[in-house]
Amino acid sequence: MLTREQLAKTIDQTLLRPTATVQEVQSLCVIAKKNHFAAVVVNPSYITIAKRILSGTDVKVCSVVGYPMGANTIETKVFEAKDNVKKGADELDVVINFGMIKSANFIYVEKEISIIVSVIRREQMAEYNKHINIKIVLEAGALEKEEIKRICKIVEDSGADFIKTSTGFGNRGAELDDVRLIREVVTRSIGVKAAGGIKTFKDAQALIDAGATRLGTSSGLNIIEEYLELFGK
Repeated sequence: MLTREQLAKTIDQTLLRPTATVQEVQSLCVIAKKNHFAAVVVNPSYITIAKRILSGTDVKVCSVVGYPMGANTIETKVFEAKDNVKKGADELDVVINFGMIKSANFIYVEKEISIIVSVIRREQMAEYNKHINIKIVLEAGALEKEEIKRICKIVEDSGADFIKTSTGFGNRGAELDDVRLIREVVTRSIGVKAAGGIKTFKDAQALIDAGATRLGTSSGLNIIEEYLELFGK
């Protein structure tokens, strides 16, 4: 059974709605700071605001690359990844090219992932002086099981830190079978982030039991409050 603190450290409190305001981002960061969540996930234009509020805390700032479609060029994604880190991001959620997966062009997908990871790894040593967590984002609801299996092996071999189940903007969010499938393919050395549709503590617990190590959700506060109602502090 997870403690409250352990549960909080699985939560990436997320606000990627394109109409999100500065005030909403500020509130997101205050909630995350108070509850010691793992990270906040914001769009790139809000990285500096989040970083300012969360500086000196145990909450990381995560931002997105290629969101939510994944159809940008490799060069564009590399620039965005580097720019996000330059602005203060500690973690990156990188969306891969779904069209290339559906075209069975796995050479392209492997190249894309390996270039982004290698560039960030090289520059974290030279410039950032910190480890940048890289999460590679699938859209499990749009992919066949064999496509997911193949991509998961590519992601783990690339040296990325996490595989993320979905963007939260697809036809569905994370399902238990998605997490179980990913865990069948990869080792415990890589994290699994479940995202999309996680609203309750019951949802969170089921996904963690299935093998998720991070949860991307806009309902982190609700999840913690439900935990406290059930188990207290």
